[in-house]
Amino acid sequence: MKRWTIDRRTLAAAGLATLLAGCSVIPKGAERPAPVDTPTPEPSATVLPEDQARHRIALLVPMSGDNANVGQAIANATTMALLDTNASNLRITTYDTAAGPEVAARQAVAEGNKLILGPLLGSNIPSVLSVARPADVPVISFSNDTNAAGPDVFIMGHIPEQSIARTVQYARGKGAQTFGILAPDGDYGVRAEEAMRRSVAAYGGTVVWTERYSRGNTSIVSAAERLKAQGGYDSVLIAEGARLSIQAAGTLKSGGASARLLGTELWSGESSITRAGSMNGAIFSAVSDNRYKRFVDSYETRFGGQPYRIATLGYDAVLLTLRVARDWKVGTDFPIRELRSSDGFLGLDGAFRFQRSGVVERAMEVREVVGGKVVVVENAPGAF
Repeated sequence: MKRWTIDRRTLAAAGLATLLAGCSVIPKGAERPAPVDTPTPEPSATVLPEDQARHRIALLVPMSGDNANVGQAIANATTMALLDTNASNLRITTYDTAAGPEVAARQAVAEGNKLILGPLLGSNIPSVLSVARPADVPVISFSNDTNAAGPDVFIMGHIPEQSIARTVQYARGKGAQTFGILAPDGDYGVRAEEAMRRSVAAYGGTVVWTERYSRGNTSIVSAAERLKAQGGYDSVLIAEGARLSIQAAGTLKSGGASARLLGTELWSGESSITRAGSMNGAIFSAVSDNRYKRFVDSYETRFGGQPYRIATLGYDAVLLTLRVARDWKVGTDFPIRELRSSDGFLGLDGAFRFQRSGVVERAMEVREVVGGKVVVVENAPGAF
């Protein structure tokens, strides 16, 4: 099992500007490819040296195998956060979950880490937890698997249900009353439909019809035709990525139909939705991108390539840890209670906090496709 240790003392990067002035200290796939050849510190020889003034933090991500580029991007982002904050009180050691999440967690705990950032995949959480929980080491996962959350497991990934709820809230404020749903078969579709029904119940209105489909070029079009024939709605949620959503939109808006189209966080960053006339007027919600471009520019300068969108979670996890570390004595257990601060935290993706369930709650903005552009029509709250 290889591990890579990163602390402020080993990073030669004096004079780098801070990305987040004023900040308190999925997955969806990559929107941009991460570089394969990224400089990483050499694996430590045997055991880690003793630390008297630094907290030991384990980063559990895939550093080999199919998801290696994603894991590397997250690891790079944690390095950036250490540099940008000039942090000297954290030692972050990366463990490769591709070699086995339980093996990685076992080594991390054995080497004295008091907090685990990761894993990336929700399916890895039980294996990691089987080792971390007996050792009283909490887990902050980059997954969006809300079912894995618990008293010592915090889910930090972007939650599609929250995007849908925010969009429904906005649509209701604009007069939407009756809703149709287009959702794919499988876990994402089930979660999207359930979230839509809960949101409509919470904000008022009625879900009049749902159509499900198997993912494919024609299946969603057939489902859209069935939904259009059903009628009786003024708004439709399309719980799908940009390419298939555009196909469904062409059917739903044909013949001059005026139904408002609603999307999910899967549309974020997808320029193709601005080029389809049928998507004009469509709305969706996502975390703010205000700080993301600066992050991308800085990442490219340092690592020679563009990051995966999910890499911001690694950056924000370090900011979160630094915030808690203000009152955390080195060598003691991580103070879990501090993660449930009602004031929340501020990161690259905006304001966020953990609910009592351990699932992250994020401040989201509402966007609309207008005249070939995506514009923000309601800003994300700056704090809770």
